[in-house]
Amino acid sequence: MSNSKNPYIDNKQTLLRTLAMPADSNPSGDIFGGWIMSQMDIAGASYARQISQSRVVTIAVEAMTFLLPVFIGDEVSCYCETEKIGRTSVAVKIETWVRRDRLTDESIKVTEAVYTYVAIDKDRNPIPLPIQD
Repeated sequence: MSNSKNPYIDNKQTLLRTLAMPADSNPSGDIFGGWIMSQMDIAGASYARQISQSRVVTIAVEAMTFLLPVFIGDEVSCYCETEKIGRTSVAVKIETWVRRDRLTDESIKVTEAVYTYVAIDKDRNPIPLPIQD
């Protein structure tokens, strides 16, 4: 279990912040893993789009790890960083943290995964990423 008072670590960028709502939960009040995965995908795609400067599609999710449950009312934040850049793809490491008490800065890491995105053109064909410095 990872705890931190400041989840803005290294070069991670905050790409998404939202609240877990009742419609996102099961009858026991736990947030569905699929909802968390979709929030992570939204954040990762936004990050990959910044790198590719084009539309991107998700082609893989690797090493998804659910560390702790997310509950109704948790503030959910997704942080992204580049894991690897290929010719047409970018692998993005995404960490999901929650604040259960939004009156404090204490955050808890609940999930992490690596999502891979491919840059595509208007016809949905893979295209090379811009040259990275």
